[in-house]
Amino acid sequence: MKYHDPVMPFESIEGLGIKPEGIYVDATFGGGGHSRLILEKLGSEKGRVIAFDQDPDAAINALDDGRFRLIKDNFRNMQQHLEQNGWVPVNGILADLGVSSHQFDEPSRGFSIRFNHDMDMRMDKQSGKTALEILNTSSEKELVNIFSAYGEVRNSKTLASAIVNARSRHPLSGSASFRDVIAHLVPKANESQYLAQVYQALRIAVNGELDALKALLEQCSQVLINGGRLVVISYHSLEDRLVKNFIAKGNFEGSGTTDLFGNTLGIKFRSITKKPLVPSGDEIKRNPRARSAKLRIAEKI
Repeated sequence: MKYHDPVMPFESIEGLGIKPEGIYVDATFGGGGHSRLILEKLGSEKGRVIAFDQDPDAAINALDDGRFRLIKDNFRNMQQHLEQNGWVPVNGILADLGVSSHQFDEPSRGFSIRFNHDMDMRMDKQSGKTALEILNTSSEKELVNIFSAYGEVRNSKTLASAIVNARSRHPLSGSASFRDVIAHLVPKANESQYLAQVYQALRIAVNGELDALKALLEQCSQVLINGGRLVVISYHSLEDRLVKNFIAKGNFEGSGTTDLFGNTLGIKFRSITKKPLVPSGDEIKRNPRARSAKLRIAEKI
């Protein structure tokens, strides 16, 4: 079984506009598919690929190439590593957000709605609270915020209330007990979609994914060379909205302050893709998990 199939590989590599002697960052190494393609395009011993992945499992995919370096850390710490090693400025940064196929397909990781598990959901299993711990310890208000803000779950209040009431009698012990507690709230017509939204919300909360993405985007504007490319693949509207707003307005809210001539202040990127690229029908057939992907390309100005 493959660790992970890179999504829109050729579109993303083309979007980087690779220079043979450039330095490129793969912020989400995973199975190494994107890094491998970048190395093929470099064609020079001076070129470099610096990859990040906080998941220790990704280390099995490290590439045996002198131009490659894998750093086990969250990409929110990208700038620190690049500056400490003298790798700035860089020519391009690629981030393929979301969960790898390996993480979805490994029951013990707790990401998938298909298996019974202990609801870990940590990208790095050595740090932070698990999803189960969040379910058992968060206040009802905190749970409402998690489900509504990170999963856009419509019945967040009744969902949170049911969890708090159930755990007051017996703490939740894993995905099976969690599913039993919320079974009466799950719409039968779209059960899988609803559970996916709930699991997504918990996963984002566990890993601080949106805050990490904001940190990455802000650092990209600091470490990219003028004319360098930023390529981001997102998988849900919360991620894509942050990327779109940051590229277009220089902030995450989508608001803009203009000067006397009507130019928006604070913009650091020029959008190369006015609308996000999406996978082809053939790619979705080969890799169904790519179906929700949106790819945006921008250039540092």
